[in-house]
Amino acid sequence: MSKERWLLPEGIEEVLPPYAEELERKRRALLDLYRSWGYELVMPPFIEYLDSLLTGTGDDLDLQTFKLTDQLNGRMMGVRADMTPQVARIDAHQLRRDTPTRLCYMGTVLLTRPKGFAASRAPLQIGLELYGHAGLQSDVEVFQLMCKTLDAFDIEDLYFDLGHVGLYRGLVKQAGLDTEQEAQLFDTLQRKAKPELSGMLAGWSLDKKVSDMFLVLADLNGDEDVLAKARKVLAKADASVLQAISELENIAAAIKQRIPKISLHYDLAELRGYHYHTGVVFAAFVPGQGQAIAQGGRYDGIGKVFGNARPATGFSTDLKTLLALSPPTVVQNTGIFAPYGNDSALLNAIEQLRAQGERVVMSLPNQQGDAQAMHCDRLLVKQGNDWVVTNI
Repeated sequence: MSKERWLLPEGIEEVLPPYAEELERKRRALLDLYRSWGYELVMPPFIEYLDSLLTGTGDDLDLQTFKLTDQLNGRMMGVRADMTPQVARIDAHQLRRDTPTRLCYMGTVLLTRPKGFAASRAPLQIGLELYGHAGLQSDVEVFQLMCKTLDAFDIEDLYFDLGHVGLYRGLVKQAGLDTEQEAQLFDTLQRKAKPELSGMLAGWSLDKKVSDMFLVLADLNGDEDVLAKARKVLAKADASVLQAISELENIAAAIKQRIPKISLHYDLAELRGYHYHTGVVFAAFVPGQGQAIAQGGRYDGIGKVFGNARPATGFSTDLKTLLALSPPTVVQNTGIFAPYGNDSALLNAIEQLRAQGERVVMSLPNQQGDAQAMHCDRLLVKQGNDWVVTNI
């Protein structure tokens, strides 16, 4: 047995001072921000039965989910790897509202394997979902709040990707692909392996106009000119594909109206979350990070398996990742160092200072370390009959 009992599992980390305090400040500020927009906080359980946890959006999470047996009844349970399906269950089964419902959440999730090099297997996930409204206004609201979340961390060089899974879904339906072909095509498009894609499509003997549209789809990425190009090269696509392009144009216009200085990038072959997203998808990136640092999109009908199919859109991110990408936390020694004692006037003074929001550290008998060692910049001293705060 290893004697290094202090070691943590790979990809599992703890957050130490002062970063833990900064992380908590950000968490409180963000939840207050979401509340000001009408989002209600929910707290899903850390563990659920698998048949609930891996339903709907959870289908892709099977390999990422730690599984164990409930000793009370023998049923299989899973530790959540994503809170989105849990929140969908709460909206559909627990709340069952007819009105638009805005929910937000924050908590640790656990992954069997990291999503990228040196990434955490225990992200601190925060996000929000808007249920019960199918219009682009909901997607724009969620996108705005994703941007405001990132703004809270002062992260530089952000850029945003917009896509729409409806383009791919429409072309797949128009081509009449079976499930196996769709899966192969999906994998090839994600890798943007054009020679492989060309050979695959030729081998399937598809209608040439459909094959040509699949081939150009891999190149439809860049600035807003991409949307005009898409209308031209996908002109022979079904109406659902053209509708998806229109939705992207309208959403992008609304985003720019609300965030004038934003720079949007478009990738029409981006199929992130394809198996559960149904419409627009969006993500935030920074240079040097292979994975998106925040992502979201529309996933209508997610609550169907829970008895209440509703339109839905949302986003999520990892607070620990955002903190790591933000400017270094400046450690400031702020606090009041008070002497130890049972004098009622002293204790009352300390209580009043704490009620005012001050950090007051009482010295312990025979302790090592002075005020500065205890990260304090002031002292509580007795002057005459009064206890007053003085600078060091």
